[in-house]
Amino acid sequence: MTQSLLLVLTTVATRADADALARAMVEQRLAACAQISAIDSVYRWQGAVQSEGEFRVLFKTTAERYPALEAALRSSHPYELPAIVALPVVQALPAFADWVITEVNCPVVIE
Repeated sequence: MTQSLLLVLTTVATRADADALARAMVEQRLAACAQISAIDSVYRWQGAVQSEGEFRVLFKTTAERYPALEAALRSSHPYELPAIVALPVVQALPAFADWVITEVNCPVVIE
């Protein structure tokens, strides 16, 4: 089962944006969970080297849910060109993998 698990990363400028993306993707069952970390980023943008504090959001999902997760991130992401990167999970505790798969495959309940 672990072959279908993915870790999906993106970055945003504010904690509020990170919280909003994390909550929305988990509520929509596009990710089983999301983790937020403060990071420092150095990158080239529009011809100049930039250095900014950012927040990385790590989503745990499946390959099957990735297209919908990517589309949702793109539509609600505050950046003009967001970094959205998926990494395959090579090994995982089977019970954890089952939990991720179950969480993203349950129907969305609107309260």
